[in-house]
Amino acid sequence: MGQYFPGDTIIHRLDPRTKLLFVVFYIVSLFTAKSWISFGIIMAVLITAVLASKVSFKTIFKGLKPLVIIIIFTAVLNMFFTQGEPLVEFWVITITREGVTKAVLMVLRIIMLITGTLLLTYTTSPLALTDGLEALLRPLKKIRVPVHEISMMMSIALRFIPTLIEETDKIMSAQKARGADFDSGNLIEKAKALIPLLVPLFVSAFRRADELAIAMESRCYHGDKGRTRMKQLKMKGHDYVVLGLSVLLLAGVIVLGRFGF
Repeated sequence: MGQYFPGDTIIHRLDPRTKLLFVVFYIVSLFTAKSWISFGIIMAVLITAVLASKVSFKTIFKGLKPLVIIIIFTAVLNMFFTQGEPLVEFWVITITREGVTKAVLMVLRIIMLITGTLLLTYTTSPLALTDGLEALLRPLKKIRVPVHEISMMMSIALRFIPTLIEETDKIMSAQKARGADFDSGNLIEKAKALIPLLVPLFVSAFRRADELAIAMESRCYHGDKGRTRMKQLKMKGHDYVVLGLSVLLLAGVIVLGRFGF
């Protein structure tokens, strides 16, 4: 998550504003969809985008791996606590047909949501994301919203995710070499075992943040004031085509929902 894979595909060449708007329309469509047909259409669009970006599905699955527990927990909650026609009854546990359907749809929604946002960061550099987000939020400057600073913070946060993950792996390997055990024991014991991991990770994160602040100050960074850009954002024909398709996707999902599909 947060990692950028350079490339020259049509997805990489899209304007960052186009990709951000497409993700917004995609997420709204995803949460508006209520039927298998709508989910099938959105999934077809997502698979087409992944294939066009040439990002391997193995890379996508790696990005989903840290969230497996959340996905399973969400599925279990929807399966056990949704009322309807009983399928399985055991003691106080009742699994209903509606619960199974809702759990599957919820899991699909979460997986497709994460995959879409991962594809955005995989195919867009942090600098391009910052410029695109700032351009989209520019009207808020009229009410004195610090648009540039917000965009910069979000970009830095995305950029630091893979760095912190790499740092966590290094610290964990070092702790295991010293005899630390992160796998055995109950939940409380596992949480206690993470303390030797979290302390150096927080220290490293604050040190990197301090070094970044010093580097920005030494380069005379003063926010958006007097700042110019070497590369100006300019939307092309394929950007307008993608935006049109995103609007059609959302409109199609809404129409299908109105007719019960």
